[in-house]
Amino acid sequence: MVVFKTVREVRDFCQEGKSKGKSIGLVPTMGALHEGHVALVKKSLEENGITVVSIFINPSQFNNRNDLNKYPRNMEADIQILKGLSVDCIFAPDVNEMYPAPDERLFNFGSLDKTMEGRFRPNHFNGVAKIVSRLFQITEPDRAYFGEKDFQQLVIIKHLAKILNYDTVIVPYPTVREKTGLAQSSRNKLLTGKQRANAAVIYLTLMEAAGKTDLPVSTVRDWVIGKINENPHLDVEYFEIADRETLQPSHPRERTGNGHVGCIAVKAGEVRLIDNILFNK
Repeated sequence: MVVFKTVREVRDFCQEGKSKGKSIGLVPTMGALHEGHVALVKKSLEENGITVVSIFINPSQFNNRNDLNKYPRNMEADIQILKGLSVDCIFAPDVNEMYPAPDERLFNFGSLDKTMEGRFRPNHFNGVAKIVSRLFQITEPDRAYFGEKDFQQLVIIKHLAKILNYDTVIVPYPTVREKTGLAQSSRNKLLTGKQRANAAVIYLTLMEAAGKTDLPVSTVRDWVIGKINENPHLDVEYFEIADRETLQPSHPRERTGNGHVGCIAVKAGEVRLIDNILFNK
């Protein structure tokens, strides 16, 4: 396994691999690796001749400077995890390497980024698009791997690949969960033991909501918010039931079912957690 800090090094590495007929799999991360990341990496290793894992905490996707500063970092542990998985290459640049000049690009995602995360984190997805498109340009991956926990991000990245005419196949992977059902996230490292235990309520509530396909959207939405907010350690920022492809909120009187996704953001103290559930009749 090699660790590269510069664009030139990783680009040359990927181009050499391609010249030998090897496919490139890219797993973009911000470090603080957990089992969700491990699952993505294993999937890439199964499907590609070369797997590149990027570790870069992207400042352009943070709305809150304090959130950026608090984001968990442990490069040494991350390297050991990836070494144990026999990853081919880690790309761990600094900010100046990734953004040698200000990136003023503005992406048009139509209505995809105007709801849910986009409403509470303005310009967040534009920042995501900057780093993802930059990584795609540098590594030219055949496949790139993203977790379904960030459902809205996954839909937007698929759209990004389409509007920029990338040949990269976007490979989604089901949300990996802790034993309690809590979605694996780097931010879980910031939770206290009590917060972590109570945060298990989020997925348990979503699972129960998924069985309420005979009820209108507004009823299910209000029930989920009320149920989670009963817990004094949790505070729902939003819960929206939306179309899986357009991400537009479903009509309040519409029944939940196939084609719907329920996306949620919950604060546990100062830690913000997101999750989702697919509705099926």
